[in-house]
Amino acid sequence: MPAPHTYDYAVIRVVPRVERGEFVNVGVIVCCAREGHLEARIEWEADRVLALDPTSDVASIAANLAAIPLICAGGPEAGPIGRLSIRERFDWLVAPRSTMIQTAPVHMGRCDRLDDAIEHLLDRMVRPPGRARRTR
Repeated sequence: MPAPHTYDYAVIRVVPRVERGEFVNVGVIVCCAREGHLEARIEWEADRVLALDPTSDVASIAANLAAIPLICAGGPEAGPIGRLSIRERFDWLVAPRSTMIQTAPVHMGRCDRLDDAIEHLLDRMVRPPGRARRTR
């Protein structure tokens, strides 16, 4: 049996009004540099963000969130950051910011399959209760 994967992860948040500190979890970034794995999945509903701030620019939020999986994938589409190593891209994505798109503190996990880990994290941290995609 193969050894479990150890990975780092961070929850992606939208903070519509930074001064208020209220946020909605909208995605997850998972990094396992040993396996060459860096992935982000975004699942957000504009209505949840608009409930915190009805004046939120949802088009701008969507554009900024769409950049995160591109940066994870790397390559020319990700701009200069796309040329960095997997670990450097992860560290750049999770660096503390005082902007509308932020990440929660980085945590560590272990799993047998990295695809299962990201689904589990989305179920627990992002998807509203009752909307989990997988049964455990």
